[in-house]
Amino acid sequence: MAERASDRLLRMLGMITYLDRHAGVPVEQVAEQFGVTPAQVIDDVDTLWMTGTPGYFPHDLIDFDAASYEAGVVRLTESRGMTRPLRLGTREAVALVAALRAMEEALGPRLEPARAAVLSSALAKLTAATGEAAATIDVRLAVDGAPEVVEALSAALRDGRRLRLRYVNAADVASTRDVDPIRLVTDDERSYLLAWCLRADDERLFRVDRILRADVLGEAAQPHRVRADAEVFRPDPSGGLVTLHLTSQGRWVAENVPVEAVRNHDDGTFEVDLRIANRAFLRHLLLQAADDILEVRPADAAADVSAVARAALDAYGPLAD
Repeated sequence: MAERASDRLLRMLGMITYLDRHAGVPVEQVAEQFGVTPAQVIDDVDTLWMTGTPGYFPHDLIDFDAASYEAGVVRLTESRGMTRPLRLGTREAVALVAALRAMEEALGPRLEPARAAVLSSALAKLTAATGEAAATIDVRLAVDGAPEVVEALSAALRDGRRLRLRYVNAADVASTRDVDPIRLVTDDERSYLLAWCLRADDERLFRVDRILRADVLGEAAQPHRVRADAEVFRPDPSGGLVTLHLTSQGRWVAENVPVEAVRNHDDGTFEVDLRIANRAFLRHLLLQAADDILEVRPADAAADVSAVARAALDAYGPLAD
């Protein structure tokens, strides 16, 4: 999936702190530290080099040593105060307390003791520093899905039990799966169960609102090793490949839809490759992004959505004029 702007921002902020603590780091080492390619590190540094405080004159910008950079080493020379300790206002502190309490509720029982201790310590110190404002916060995580399903998932995770799921995928095909639950995952819009699917013998993400039924079994869930990025949704690799050529205003597609590749053009337009298993999803996406689409490949995908759009207009009859 294409990287979200918010994820890149967090990485670049972390990169400033990391480089401030190390006097010159090879590009390859920075890439390994942040889990990206050397080319992405170079792009990030080039962006940071043009970033700073209002005024944006040379002395207002984050700066690096040019000679070291040409030799493949990143050495930060001016952080513009980005590495100073953060001073939180009451509103920011309360928001952080809420986030930590939500994390403790969701992950606390399943964290390793050392990590659980760090989380509890941070929450206790921040709550004490925030004072009475923090005492008014009551956090409950909202997981989208049928209440009985959410209850079964929570019980299985809490007790370490295997689950039997009745699940409907994006193509509206229902199936029954026995899974070993690992954890609940949430993003800005959806909730997922990360689990080990016994039928596929691999990790899988199940959208909670697509689970029709969840039964807690008597068998204990077995431990499984999953990839570090297992919580990132990936489209079905068996789906057909579709390429969209979009204007710069359509950048939201690359940031919000799981895509396999992004290619930027010199004129500001760009292309994305998507793996499509459900034509209904593609029709919805193309209609939503229609004003920013320059080309769709293969041509039959464009013809399909065009026919749907014409049928919708025809349904209005004379009103369509």
